[in-house]
This record gives sequence, structure tokens and C-alpha cells, in this order.
Amino acid sequence: MKIAVVGTGYVGLVTGTCLAETGNQVICVDINEQKVKKMQNGQLPIYEPGLELLFHRNINQGRLQFTSTLVDAIAEASIIFLALPTPPGGDGAADLSYVLGAAKDIAKLITDYKVIVTKSTVPVGTADKITAVLTEHTNAEFAVVSNPEFLREGVAVDDFMKPDRIVVGTLDERARKLMAELYGPYVRQGNPIIFMDQRSSELTKYAANSFLATKISFMNEIANLCELVDADVDMVRRGIGADDRIGRRFLFSGIGYGGSCFPKDVQALAKSAHDYSYDFKILNAVMDVNYIQKTVLVEKVKKYYKGDPKGKKFAIWGLAFKPETDDIREAPALYIIEELLAAGATITAFDPEAMNNVKGVFGGKIAYAENQYEALNDADALLILTEWSVFRTPDFDMVEKLLKAKVIFDGRNLYDLQKMIDCGYYYNSIGRKLIN
Repeated sequence: MKIAVVGTGYVGLVTGTCLAETGNQVICVDINEQKVKKMQNGQLPIYEPGLELLFHRNINQGRLQFTSTLVDAIAEASIIFLALPTPPGGDGAADLSYVLGAAKDIAKLITDYKVIVTKSTVPVGTADKITAVLTEHTNAEFAVVSNPEFLREGVAVDDFMKPDRIVVGTLDERARKLMAELYGPYVRQGNPIIFMDQRSSELTKYAANSFLATKISFMNEIANLCELVDADVDMVRRGIGADDRIGRRFLFSGIGYGGSCFPKDVQALAKSAHDYSYDFKILNAVMDVNYIQKTVLVEKVKKYYKGDPKGKKFAIWGLAFKPETDDIREAPALYIIEELLAAGATITAFDPEAMNNVKGVFGGKIAYAENQYEALNDADALLILTEWSVFRTPDFDMVEKLLKAKVIFDGRNLYDLQKMIDCGYYYNSIGRKLIN
């Protein structure tokens, strides 16, 4: 098939590359001409494990192209994916200006039947709005399809190539057949393509992310309670995770969720409910818990230094909102750094992939290390904010030599408590026994 993908962020670039990998001819379009030129020259603009190999292979074999001209992208495409940003507005509602603007531009260019697919995360009723825009500006036949993505940053390529399910919202039989044909190669092992109406499809995406965010916030609440009652959240997690009605995933406590999806999707679903005069109490509580949890480690630091960390130097391991990505959107690390700087502390940070993005936020307000151990030089304590694999088994002898004091605040519960006791560290983690 001939496919156009409008937007080359995480979702658009992964979508376009993975669709090309199964033999489709894909043209990705982006208004950022500098970014397009870099991609045309084989430069991948994001870090995502496994994507670079497919990116270069499909460019070299002529199946994946990039342009800044919309007409070039959609001229021969039978399916046009919209993978555009939908950032939260001031009231929490998703901003649809990019999506609806693209729909208007597309409408003025199409002359024959096209399937317009929303890959962006959009509120219920967005397909109707896109349909209205297209109807106003074209006489050509078209179908608007909702096809939400369920990609996890860090494993997005695997998620696309081997999906546990594909959700497609359409009542147009012609579009249904095209989407079934397109996704057939990805579900050969029997995982379902679930067809439904557009509004149900749009809500499915928000419901999925909001439920997962709820699990995270629930476990963070349990972790905070564990510290008060002298219980161990890891033991609780194992105990409830063995129940298949609950499951093991998304039960790890920490310093809150971040990224491009959970924060804005929970907020947008709560706002959509409010627009229909429904008070979604659980989601409001989830957002409140997550906001507080992002700085719980700062409170632990302040308590250790008797309320005044001014003049202290902290080493930070991890800046991305999760491992295996360079994405720092809504990353807890950003909130923690802001709080520590405001308290008069200094910071040296290291992250395997996200430091360039953080430099764009903080510039010279913090220092950046070449590796994890360099960040420890002359630091009063170490804060662990992202659970990168490289941080899981450090050389504790080296850590001890470089730190001023054997003090670790672990926001991701990476280390065994007995190990920390044996090594003689002050070790303060989330929802577990304080090692002092």
C-alpha cells in the first residue's frame, strides 16, 4: 500500500518506519524543513531502541521517504495517518488545532477516496470534527478512522511490530477492509484487530492510559503508607501482583509517572468528563497523588539535612521519564531539580540519552557529567531518578570513594536493602525500610 504519515514525532516516525518494514511505500511529512532534511540524510531525530536499523534499511530500500510538502505525501496515498501533537491547553483539554488544521489542508488536496486515520491521542468526538472539516472543504469521498496507538517508549518498535491488539474505529466497510489488509502482517499470530465505532475507539485510548496511571498512583499511595506502618512495598507488590485479576505490571512504586502520554491523557479524560458534567473523582485523585509524588524524594532530602540542603551538592543519575528513551516530558527529574535548585543546592547530572534535552531546559544551571561516576565527584549524596539498567549494578566501592558521604536517595528502588546494610550506606528509597 501507499501510505502518508503526517507528523514525525515518536508516534509518527515509529508508525511510518514500521509500516515500511512490511513492504508498504511510506512518505512521512513534517513542516519542520530542517528536521526533514536531517531524516532525508539518514539522521534519526529521536532515540528509540531498534528504530535506527529499520529506519536506515527502509530508506536505503526506497520504501521510506520524507518531505515537507503535504501534496507530495498524500498525492498517491490510499491511507493518510495523522500523528500530530495534541498538547494540553490551559484548561486541560487536548489542543486539536494541529489535527484539524492538517485535516483542512488535506481536504483541499484530495480528489479521490482516502482513508484519514487519527493516530494522535484525541478526545471523544474528534473524528466527527475531522469529518466536518473535510466535508466543508472537499467533494471527494473519504472515511475518517480512529486508530489509537499503544506504543511504550523504549519498546515502541516491538509494540508496533508485535501488538497485543490493534483498535480500529470505523463504520465504513471500505475503510475497514483497507485497515484489515494493512495490519494483517502484524497479527499473524492471532492477536486481534478490534473493530468498533470511532467514539469507542477514541475513548479506549484514554481509558487504557488512565487505568495504568491509576495503578501507578495507587501503588505510590501504598508505598507511602508502607513507610508509616513499617511494611515493605516490594513484598506488597509481589503479594498482590500474583493475583491474575490485578497482574504484575505497573505496580512498581517510585516518584510518579511522566512522559508524553499519561499526564496529558489523564488530564484530558478528566476534562472531557467535566465537559459532560461528570466529576471523574478517581482521575482527579490520580493527578493529585502524582503531583505530590514527583517531589517526595525532595522531602526526604530536606528531612535528612534538617530542612536545609542549601550549599549541598547532589549527584543525579537519570533524567528521562523512563529508561530507554531521551524523552523528558513531565519527567519527575525536572521537578526534583527545580526544587533542589530553589533550595540552594547544586547539581551534577548524568543520563545515557536525555542530557541534551535537559540542557535545553536548565542550560548552565546544573552541571552535566560524561558518565555516572563523574557525576559523583565531591557530591554530598546521590539521587537516582530513572531506572536505567546501567545504574542497577554499580561499583559501590567506586561510589564510596567519590561521594563525600555514603548517602543515597533512590526514587526507583533499584538496590537490595540487605546489600545497602552490608555496604554501610544511608539508603532512603520509596515504601521500604530506611537504612541508616
